[in-house]
Amino acid sequence: MSAAMLLPGGPAQAAQAPTLRIQRLAWAGIRLQLPQATLFIDPLVNPEAWGKALADPLVPVADSVGDTSVLITHAHPDHYDAQATADALRRGGVLAYPAGIQPFPLPAGARARPSPLWEPQLLGDFTATPVPAADGYGDTQVSWVVSAGGRRIFHGGDTSWHGNWWRIGRQFGPFDIAFLPINGARFGWRKPASGQPGVLTPDQAVAAANILGARMLVPIHYGVTGMQDYQEVTDPIRQLRKAARGHSVAIQVVPPGGWVDPAGQPGDAPSGTTSQE
Repeated sequence: MSAAMLLPGGPAQAAQAPTLRIQRLAWAGIRLQLPQATLFIDPLVNPEAWGKALADPLVPVADSVGDTSVLITHAHPDHYDAQATADALRRGGVLAYPAGIQPFPLPAGARARPSPLWEPQLLGDFTATPVPAADGYGDTQVSWVVSAGGRRIFHGGDTSWHGNWWRIGRQFGPFDIAFLPINGARFGWRKPASGQPGVLTPDQAVAAANILGARMLVPIHYGVTGMQDYQEVTDPIRQLRKAARGHSVAIQVVPPGGWVDPAGQPGDAPSGTTSQE
């Protein structure tokens, strides 16, 4: 047996691992589902987070199965929703977040776990490691690397471009799926406004996915309209497809509430989604 067969995520483990299902939630949220365990990242159910500016349906998270954990990338209210966390952890469970922040309010029953960069967090059937990210305003933020069910997932929160992609790719890549923000938003809330994107643009998301060695990129964190001080790039999905042409990474667009097709390949259009054109 080769050494690769013995490594986490290798063929021997993948053949024996329980099935991991992944659901996209509203905005930047996802649900990772094993037969007896659930892990959420950045779940959002609060309609006041974006109001009418976000058309995404808000997907309930109170129906988790088995031991449940919640990860958040940072404390902004569209990524740390205390109500969503309380719903998900209604029977108790771990709330893991970047060391150096204090999510508030902390839902009753949540076991707080501040998580230093690069330190794996053992969460039952999941292993989650916070890795560097860059917030558009310089606030503390991480991305998460999650291993479970023989697969390795990257979740980028709403990171902007930074220089740690290569290090993350070397340490943890390749990835089965990278969930990356794509809307290249420019903020006007703090003055003077920079006029620069504070979130990955579609081109940058494809570049990050390639450096990470991601087989598939599922876009998140897009779809806000009608706000004067928050401007997305025009038609981010179309720009993402264009940027991905000629690259090996598959683009799978999953609507909120939809489930990722893990077998999607470049050029495929899995049921209920779209892919490269």
